[in-house]
Amino acid sequence: MSFKKNFFVGIVILSLAALAYMTLPRSNSSTNGPPLNPRDVPYSRPGTFQVGLLTQQIAADPPLELTIWYPAEKGSQPEKYLNYPYKIKMGDPIGMVTIAQYPGISIPGASPDNSAAPYPLIILSPGFSISSTSYAWLAEHLASYGFVVISPDHNENLDPENQLWRSAITRPQDVRAVHTYVEQKLQVEGVLQGLIDINSVAVIGHSYGGYTALSAGGALIDTESFQATCQEVRGTEKPGAWLCDMLLPKMADMAELAGLDDVPDSLWPSWGDERVKAIVPIAGDAFFFGQPGLSKINVPVLAIGGTADVDSPYLWGTHPSFEYSSGPRKAEVALIDAEHMIFTGPCESIRWYLSFLSREFCSDANWDRSYAHEITKHFTTAFLLVELKADEEALRFLAPGVVAFDNIRYESFGY
Repeated sequence: MSFKKNFFVGIVILSLAALAYMTLPRSNSSTNGPPLNPRDVPYSRPGTFQVGLLTQQIAADPPLELTIWYPAEKGSQPEKYLNYPYKIKMGDPIGMVTIAQYPGISIPGASPDNSAAPYPLIILSPGFSISSTSYAWLAEHLASYGFVVISPDHNENLDPENQLWRSAITRPQDVRAVHTYVEQKLQVEGVLQGLIDINSVAVIGHSYGGYTALSAGGALIDTESFQATCQEVRGTEKPGAWLCDMLLPKMADMAELAGLDDVPDSLWPSWGDERVKAIVPIAGDAFFFGQPGLSKINVPVLAIGGTADVDSPYLWGTHPSFEYSSGPRKAEVALIDAEHMIFTGPCESIRWYLSFLSREFCSDANWDRSYAHEITKHFTTAFLLVELKADEEALRFLAPGVVAFDNIRYESFGY
């Protein structure tokens, strides 16, 4: 979705839709879980672990809500599988708006499977103003391969003019808060005690979540690079140019929120953490960093994106994240002619009064959504198995000669 053209129209439409939503019943349809994947995309098939689901809260002002997926003991079965909402945070007075629903396989409150613990930790950062459950399709999948996935619901809403600059600072802080919470609470008490390897962490995210992942991997905001990019594109119709007018005037506010005395002339301090061993930016926003900031990334990177993306343009985000990072291994997956929202939640059940919004949130002119998710699952799973579990079988699927999927351009270094 292009915020510049559609934000205010979207506010009005979604406001009306939210009012209509209050008067209609929610779907209570049951499902036996999503079917097995018929395509030959190996790591898009579920792993061997059952998946449990918990919600937690980090005490803060405001509180930070966490959704947690984890390997669960086999044998227990729910009465019916849950439906996940694909939600947009509209803020007061509207609150959350559910665009669609889709089925999951998690068992809420299931006992953890400690047989292979501790498991590597994946911190999953959602896109701007999008809920964690909108990415449950990926979180469940990774948990089925023996990862604990924690997704913070960042405290922001669909107001990019007032929230986008703020989130550039608070999102990396949220990732640090998750690290601290896991180390101080989840590892020492409660149902997940001893389940997580806090020293083996990856951060993945979509869109502004991709920015968050890059920051966690060591990328540094670079004032000089961002100003130069904006000078080049300002006043043009190039995709992403609107971000300059939205963010460049807020650099002083960002610096203040980050606790800095002034805006640095070039590189800002790092949000990186030595426990982060790999990152996966998906259609990630990298415009703040430039080559100098991205070169500070020294962990393995898997950059995934669509080449027709106009919200986080491929040449502003995905490709530079691969090209300029300095880690020992890296890979780039280009979905040819795919758009930005292809990576959000499945849209198997769109409410009729929101069907006219499906073009913005649920459809793609050139891509099948389920195939895009299969490709994303495959590469993300193989990459994380290699980098966090030293899985030799997964390693062979990252070699350039093995990748021959339709409409995919793949490049890698070190695999």
